[in-house]
Amino acid sequence: MNDDRYVRGWAKLKEIDGQAGENVIESLQDIAPDFARLLIEFPFGDIYSRPGLDLKMRELAVVAALTAMGNAAPQLKVHIHGARNVGCSRQEIVEVIMQMAVYAGFPAALNGLFAAKEIFSQEGAA
Repeated sequence: MNDDRYVRGWAKLKEIDGQAGENVIESLQDIAPDFARLLIEFPFGDIYSRPGLDLKMRELAVVAALTAMGNAAPQLKVHIHGARNVGCSRQEIVEVIMQMAVYAGFPAALNGLFAAKEIFSQEGAA
């Protein structure tokens, strides 16, 4: 175990996703705690912590990828929330999701837009 990766990853996860990210990690503790550690160390400790792209760009890229996958709605919602946390506007998120219609099809873009709508409505209720 590399504690530096874990510490760096945990800090980055909290910066991006806040409580939503912590909830994902907590939900894995009773079934796959080792996977939870890997999720903190690799994506957040290694990849998100790299120089070259700011967190806004990284989150927009993730929103695009998860939208295009079309089968990752829970993760998409977490990352739309994360994108908002790091400064992405609603318009930027919507435009990235709409762009995916060209490459992943209208159903994937529609699913992404409905996920965004849900997250945006939660922001309004908070």
